[in-house]
Amino acid sequence: MKSAYELAMERLEKESGPAKKLSDEQRDRIAEIDKKYEAEMAETRLNFETRLSQAASHEERQEVQQRMVEAMNGLEAERDQEKDAVWADAPES
Repeated sequence: MKSAYELAMERLEKESGPAKKLSDEQRDRIAEIDKKYEAEMAETRLNFETRLSQAASHEERQEVQQRMVEAMNGLEAERDQEKDAVWADAPES
């Protein structure tokens, strides 16, 4: 008789395809990607917070906030694309 974990893993594999395992080098690459984008996002956030503190009107603050959200979303998307590329190269287990 199979455990609940084994049954859940079988269902997941049916839905998502076979599981993949990353090599140590690929895990290191993903960690590097995360560090790179964490730094870029922190720098971007600081730049926008400076602009936000200098904004004169409510409308200007809203515009700066919207640009910050767009910039952060763009960085997150870039990060995810780079990480997905690493996962795409991972062999199936």
